[in-house]
Amino acid sequence: MHYVLVLLMLREIHCFTRVAERLSFSRAAADLGMSQPAMSQAITRLERATGIQLFQRTAREVRLTAEGKALLAHARQVIESARAFTDEAARLARPTIHLAYPPLVGTLAARIARRLASRTPSLGVELRPAGRGAAAQALASGEISAAILATPAPARFVTAARFHVTVDHLAVPASHRLAPSAKVAPAELGGQVLLTPFSRPWSGLPGRARMVADDDFAAALDLVAAGAGLLPIPQLLARTIKRDDVRFVPLDAGDLRITYALAWSKEHVTPELMALVQAVQDALWTR
Repeated sequence: MHYVLVLLMLREIHCFTRVAERLSFSRAAADLGMSQPAMSQAITRLERATGIQLFQRTAREVRLTAEGKALLAHARQVIESARAFTDEAARLARPTIHLAYPPLVGTLAARIARRLASRTPSLGVELRPAGRGAAAQALASGEISAAILATPAPARFVTAARFHVTVDHLAVPASHRLAPSAKVAPAELGGQVLLTPFSRPWSGLPGRARMVADDDFAAALDLVAAGAGLLPIPQLLARTIKRDDVRFVPLDAGDLRITYALAWSKEHVTPELMALVQAVQDALWTR
């Protein structure tokens, strides 16, 4: 019996659920693009295989039997599992790009993934939020296809599609003398400790540098709250991060910015990677 049930085609189970929902063989057949005799035959095959009468049929109505009602939820589960199997198989068969990105540019990364999914043929993208050091290590080891890195990127990688994020705010402790300021000028930073990413000193800003991990703004803000230094940040972070122990003050620092680029290993160039480069360029032009 179990072997026979395993061999049943999903079509019969699908027919059963549709008739159960419509309580009409003709309407269920029309929904599935079948003739009514073919629908009746499918239900008959299922009833014979299970040894259970699924419907009570009269000239006026179709009703589920008690046994049919008991099996309906299981039938729907079988169909859903089959659909999930098909979807996952299609996803696994599709070429996939693994892209690491700093959380600061997550909106851009999501836009890139949508573009690649909508192209013909579609290209899957697995997104991995990661700081600069972790992303560069994963790229060097071949774990990922490409990464969005703050520049300058390590010399062993190829880069393209550069873009800039303006740094126009300063994170200060809530109790700091600059916290109430409407705007901070660079001259006011003399003698202050500035938390500075390893890859990009803050050009043109006075103060003493304390190096921190690139792109790890969350950890750097903890240092700010602890009074270990002040942190220049983009407006995007100032708008999205809410902390009672840190204040975000506008910073009049001119053309201060972080430059990012798409980076990849020259040894792993594929058509999918070139499609990613094009998608990044398109996303930057149309934002």
